[in-house]
Amino acid sequence: MVLWYSHVMTYIQRDIENRLERLLASSPCVAVTGPRQAGKSTLLRHCLPDYRYRSLDDPFYREQALADPHLFLDDLGERAIIDEIQLAPGLLSYVKLRVDERRDVKGRFVFTGSQQFGLIKNLSDSLAGRIALLELLPFSIAEKRRFLALPNAIDLFTDAALNGCYPELVVDQSVDRQAWYASYLQTYLERDIRTIYNIGDLRDFQRFVRLLAARCGQQLNMSDFSRDLGISVPTIKSWLLILEASRVVYLLPPYFTNLGKRITKAPKIYFLDIGLACHLAGVRDETHLFNGPMAGHLFENFCVQETVKFFLGRGEQPPLYYIRTGSGLEVDLLIEPSAGMLIPVEIKLTKTPSPNMARTLTTFRDSFASLVPAAGLLLSLADQPRPLTRDVAAVTLDDYFAHLQQVAG
Repeated sequence: MVLWYSHVMTYIQRDIENRLERLLASSPCVAVTGPRQAGKSTLLRHCLPDYRYRSLDDPFYREQALADPHLFLDDLGERAIIDEIQLAPGLLSYVKLRVDERRDVKGRFVFTGSQQFGLIKNLSDSLAGRIALLELLPFSIAEKRRFLALPNAIDLFTDAALNGCYPELVVDQSVDRQAWYASYLQTYLERDIRTIYNIGDLRDFQRFVRLLAARCGQQLNMSDFSRDLGISVPTIKSWLLILEASRVVYLLPPYFTNLGKRITKAPKIYFLDIGLACHLAGVRDETHLFNGPMAGHLFENFCVQETVKFFLGRGEQPPLYYIRTGSGLEVDLLIEPSAGMLIPVEIKLTKTPSPNMARTLTTFRDSFASLVPAAGLLLSLADQPRPLTRDVAAVTLDDYFAHLQQVAG
């Protein structure tokens, strides 16, 4: 089955398809969450062509689901996709009754939702033990390569930053990127924010999102945001929760368990679509991308967002951290794919990694030998992998994900 993405008739295989198939075979209900325009509906309608589809964005079906849920569910038949379930959360109690009547039937109902702040709780509370959860983000680099010729790390980074990773932007090259992002933000603000959350002044919220983009890849200091915007710290905290739940931003937590040293405990902030971050920060061309003041942070954002997508594509929560000590030692990314394994990663915007760049990783391994970290990886724009020191290797982007695939099993 082929579906329409904007004006282009195509379908790009998604990484979570195998995981979706397994969950449908083992659970009565499955929910696919993620940001707007990530391709949730397209994924499900392509993979499940025999399912009856209803979107609660349609006022007719939404009113029917709210006013007469039994009739709404009767009309769906044996297997159904219900899009934007957060618009009629009361429907879930009626779904539960139907599921309990035939607990042996797997894959009966599939839901999507564009925001998670409360949605996951509603699903878990209403359908406890009856539902499995999946999360879909905009295209990963592996998914984009199924449609675009992006042979090396420079091409992958440039395309993600300047063209974005949302499906419509990938498959329809005629789309005006800046106009699309402006419209996307307005839709997000009007539909997912104003109608669901009491956030106060939308202009202040927009200023906050732009300021976050300018500081992506940096440690989060809510007091600084409060001072710069003239907004209270509790408000900043609530806005961050909304952006995180909507999968606009990702907060990378610090790794500080039982280390016995003074460790920074503030998270670092990243956008889950670097194209949106560049749009907000005014980065419009390769000169600003590679030579502007945000260049290193943007490349770090790109590498972290793709690592997050790698694990979510496997149906796993990303086991990702960073570390910074009181003395200033910082490792950009710590990956814990399994108990007892810790992979330190340093991210550098360079095509020519040198042994000097491995110093941080070597110091980390020496300082935290009790963690038994694996050999360090220096991730850059290089085209070829090579050893830098006895315990640090420079890896290409492709080698990096191949290594993660190997250690994650």
